[in-house]
Amino acid sequence: MNAHTKLDQLEVGFDVPALPGMDEADIQTPCLVLDLDALERNIRKMGEYAKAHGMRHRVHGKMHKSVDVAKLQEEIGGAVGVCCQKVSEAEVFVRGGIKDVLVSNQVRDPAKIDRLARLPKLGARIIVCVDDIENVAELSAAAEKHDTTLECFVEIDCGAGRCGVTTAADVLAIARAVDAALGLRFAGIQAYQGAMQHLDSYEARKEKLDIAIAMVRDAVDGLKGAGLEPELVSGGGTGSYYFEANSGVYNELQCGSYAFMDADYGRILDKNGRRIDQGEWENAFFILTQVMSHAKADRAICDAGLKAQSVDSGLPFIFGREDVEYIKCSDEHGVIADPQGRLKVGEKLRLVPGHCDPTANVHDWYVGVRNGKVETLWPVSARGKAY
Repeated sequence: MNAHTKLDQLEVGFDVPALPGMDEADIQTPCLVLDLDALERNIRKMGEYAKAHGMRHRVHGKMHKSVDVAKLQEEIGGAVGVCCQKVSEAEVFVRGGIKDVLVSNQVRDPAKIDRLARLPKLGARIIVCVDDIENVAELSAAAEKHDTTLECFVEIDCGAGRCGVTTAADVLAIARAVDAALGLRFAGIQAYQGAMQHLDSYEARKEKLDIAIAMVRDAVDGLKGAGLEPELVSGGGTGSYYFEANSGVYNELQCGSYAFMDADYGRILDKNGRRIDQGEWENAFFILTQVMSHAKADRAICDAGLKAQSVDSGLPFIFGREDVEYIKCSDEHGVIADPQGRLKVGEKLRLVPGHCDPTANVHDWYVGVRNGKVETLWPVSARGKAY
């Protein structure tokens, strides 16, 4: 949909799955549905937590890839901006009006660096992660070329085993190089421990975070000693935000999935041993699907298969039902065990996908519903922006 297309010019079933004002029962399937009440409660709850703990909250845009959701997180949750993983993704959010964007990743391709360096001209604060001193000169040259300023986080590998340096000495060396480079500004530290976010046990997650926090504290102490105190120490996810918020060293959170809540995150346990989707956060993000066949007495077939979701973190569960179970899928079909034959052809079900991020990325639209009606239609703005 381009900027000049109006919703009333779109055809339900071809262009879009629904339009505002429709009954929820008439939404075309399979599609993404947001329970707006639950979504808003999640956003407000995290916003209140961050504020109460004196933390900035930079939401993870890669989770929903939606300018509209990001703006809602700013408006009612007090979010300061977004994290993105790719330059093209960042461009979508900046062009959509988000003014504080962190590319929480390294950017090394010359064409991507050039595009990144242009983004501040659109009125946004742009921060990028660095874990190699050679990258500093690359970023500096592009910023000088476009007469802009790029801010930099030095990334610490605090347990994820992906990008980032591992010693306080390396953090300091890169920070010094950034501080001395034209067109760049040293803004702080990226320290997101992604590997432990989905560990079921609260104690196991805390053990990993204790190690990460100690690494970050050492790096911050080294920077302060050199006169380069970081403005921001950023990290924290849906499975760990309470550790970073109470660490005394982090001051910015990067939680994303809390807003939607998927099946994989939902099963992890809080400090009281309870699943976090049973009190801490609500399921607000669903694949709406419809039963299309029940030729076998104990099996129903729905229209949400592999092309409607990501199953990297497991199969979806059927929301609000314990009598039926989604057990298998192929490209266009989902197989539902229905031992008592309760489902009917045409019946609609809400699936909670295993992993919200890649599931969102295979759809064009979010259908926002409230009280049985379609209230809003939001594009998945950054869908496919993987470069």
